Amino acid sequence: MNTITTKDGTQIYYKDWGTGDPVVFSHGWPLNSDSWAAQMMFLADHGYRCIAHDRRGHGRSSQPWTGNEMDTYADDLSNLIESLDLNGAVLVGFSAGGGEVARYIGRHGTKRLSKAALISAVPPLMLKTTANPDGLPMEKFDAIRFGALADRSQLYKELASGPFFGANRPGAKVSQGMIDSFWLQGMQAGAKNTFDCIKAFSETDFTDDLGKFDVPTLIIHGDDDQIVPIGAAALASAKLVKHSTLKIYPGAPHGLTETHKDQLNADLLDFIKT
Repeated sequence: MNTITTKDGTQIYYKDWGTGDPVVFSHGWPLNSDSWAAQMMFLADHGYRCIAHDRRGHGRSSQPWTGNEMDTYADDLSNLIESLDLNGAVLVGFSAGGGEVARYIGRHGTKRLSKAALISAVPPLMLKTTANPDGLPMEKFDAIRFGALADRSQLYKELASGPFFGANRPGAKVSQGMIDSFWLQGMQAGAKNTFDCIKAFSETDFTDDLGKFDVPTLIIHGDDDQIVPIGAAALASAKLVKHSTLKIYPGAPHGLTETHKDQLNADLLDFIKT
């Protein structure tokens, strides 16, 4: 397997498909790089080198007890980009991975990047606070933590068969395979790692990080996202990121990398090419 080793000894798995200008993908919770298969195959077929890693604690990477927070996630991503000596990369983040992308830019800048994309992403802040009244209350995240401790396998099944892909909406067409893939990826991740990541993606404030974006940025979000509501996420991020383009997918759920993959693939290719 392709792996790098971080300074704390964590092994990070990554896949490297195709040739050409690099596009680097950062996945959501509790998934892994397999969740980007549709986008990676499409863009690699169109002449791009597509790279995606399994975040520490997820997929085929090590499951360390510590470092399951956004600063370390961003440093791991930087380690990958530096190890592969990537330049002019397009950095694409989905959901929690959008937070990882934002924190990477906040900590490491854009010297190795040409563009960025935030897909159904958590920035600037998911948690409801006095300064962020459109966020979600802590009780929502405590319920996820409770589910993760009580029966995380069932939690993943309920998320995938319900709000993640919008399967709980009338007329939704979500395959059993899509649900099973989400569950499988979640169960491949470490229990401690995914538990800690709930705090990382929900309570980390990325406002200052977004202010450091100085490359063209594409922001895509579904207006029926039940996991990361668009108001406190994409709509707020678009106001903070210079040189950003906002695309709203009407009726799209959180997991639009699968449910709207053809539309997303076309939009990503157009953004990368122009």
